[in-house]
Amino acid sequence: MTLALTSFTAFADDADTVDVSMTFRGSVDTYFRTNLSGGKFDAPASSFANLNGFALGMVNIIAEQETEQGGFVADLVFGPRGTDAVFASPYYSATGNIVNQLYAYWNASEKLVLTLGNFNTFLGYEVISPVDNFHYSTSYLFSYGPFSHTGLKADYALSSDQSLMIAIMNPTDFTEMNDIDLYTYGLQYGYKSTYLNFLYGKQADGQAATFQADLTGAYELSDAVSLGVNASYNETPEIGGFYGAALYPAVALSDAYQVGMRLEYFKELAIGGPVYGADTQSFDATLTASYSSGNLRLISEVRLDQTSTPQFNAMTEKTLASFVLAAVYTF
Repeated sequence: MTLALTSFTAFADDADTVDVSMTFRGSVDTYFRTNLSGGKFDAPASSFANLNGFALGMVNIIAEQETEQGGFVADLVFGPRGTDAVFASPYYSATGNIVNQLYAYWNASEKLVLTLGNFNTFLGYEVISPVDNFHYSTSYLFSYGPFSHTGLKADYALSSDQSLMIAIMNPTDFTEMNDIDLYTYGLQYGYKSTYLNFLYGKQADGQAATFQADLTGAYELSDAVSLGVNASYNETPEIGGFYGAALYPAVALSDAYQVGMRLEYFKELAIGGPVYGADTQSFDATLTASYSSGNLRLISEVRLDQTSTPQFNAMTEKTLASFVLAAVYTF
């Protein structure tokens, strides 16, 4: 359900008014998580759904307005999942840790849209909000790619099937301000439901520039079968990085029931990696079943994480199996 508030602005002639509608929407999510193997409090080193027992996700509240000229989005998050999503805030303001997105955009022409502010990343297949993900837990590729950017981007419709986006932004996840005077550049080319993404720029003083190339796609193979794909390569010379790929097959058994998998391979570079360590390989196999009833979605998933070096149960085991039961309610 979306709540719409409408206001009217009068001009010199009271008969002339402009109808401006603002909508509010959002979600609430919560979950239970336990390990089937490994240490009791072990969790995959990826974002979200990593707390033991009965745990909280987040409250997500979004206010937005869209007109022919442009609009804005104010996206606020509260709770552990939201805290993980905006981990680099608060950096300056006392309330920066509740701002997931905050941007305004201008429809400069029928083909060109300019956006200024803080927006979620254009890389990767998965997103921060559990509403738009099939699986409740998230992949390594998502967790160690960018979450959000603050900057200026231009989206241009090349044709009905093709799009181009260019951006200049703060260093990744520096969402409130930029006090190091370094900038990152983004590029995206889209053809139908396939997107090729690039990111380049220094993320900190004294470091070489980070480069990331990323491919995502979402395909409807039939009325019931879909397939998502993601492949990515990220490197900061002399620091490290990663590469990997993931497949997301899913089947709709009915309007209410769906089943799907995430099959992911993730490799950290020999010079260094952001997760388990240099030259470590990880494999994530997640089997998920979901049931939807109105605005409520119940998600159950069994996840198996396999690493090439011992990372679980006090660094003695290479395998971790876990179970998650989540509830996501949209409003």
